[in-house]
Amino acid sequence: MKSFHYTVTDKMGLHAQPAGFLTKLALSFPCRVTVIQGSRRADAKKIFGVMGLGVKCGQEITLETDGDREEEAMEALREFAEKNL
Repeated sequence: MKSFHYTVTDKMGLHAQPAGFLTKLALSFPCRVTVIQGSRRADAKKIFGVMGLGVKCGQEITLETDGDREEEAMEALREFAEKNL
């Protein structure tokens, strides 16, 4: 399992557009991808779960990958987060 912590800097938080791109990216990998905010977890491959976390600007999220190609997925997710969230 790999994990990465990131503080959201987008003024609108993790809203629909970046959540959709995050979900699409997560779906491109066979491993499990999870978004964690506080004590809540969401399957990153399900957009409503990601949006349901209600992540706001300044809040920290953790991205976790587990399974086949987890390292490759984590690197792609880290790059995505740093550019888009």
